[in-house]
Amino acid sequence: QVQLVESGGGSVQAGGSLRLSCAASGYTSSANYMAWFRQAPGKEREGVATIYRRGGITYYADSVDSVKGRFTISQDNAKNTVYLQMNSLKPEDTAMYYCAAASNVARWLVHDARHFAYWGQGTQVTVSS
Repeated sequence: QVQLVESGGGSVQAGGSLRLSCAASGYTSSANYMAWFRQAPGKEREGVATIYRRGGITYYADSVDSVKGRFTISQDNAKNTVYLQMNSLKPEDTAMYYCAAASNVARWLVHDARHFAYWGQGTQVTVSS
């Protein structure tokens, strides 16, 4: 089992920044892929960014055009923690952000929530205009 705890959410004005953290514990060797998803009210959960921890390879969801160049996923392996740095935040970034982990995911599925077995409780991000 892998436990994930997110932190760092909050309320900011448009143009501001936040850094989300996701700390993994337990059988962290099963958490080779860690990802950030988000879900806005009335919308489906969507993948934002994923990192392959062993190689530090990052993937950003092409379908989420608005995060390109603004969000950065990174990791601190010594702390078993993954981060999502979010800059130039927009009101449409408002959502509950979830951290997820999986032991193995095909490259073309790294933003598919169905392939992640472990989830955190989420952290709310609210961006006001």
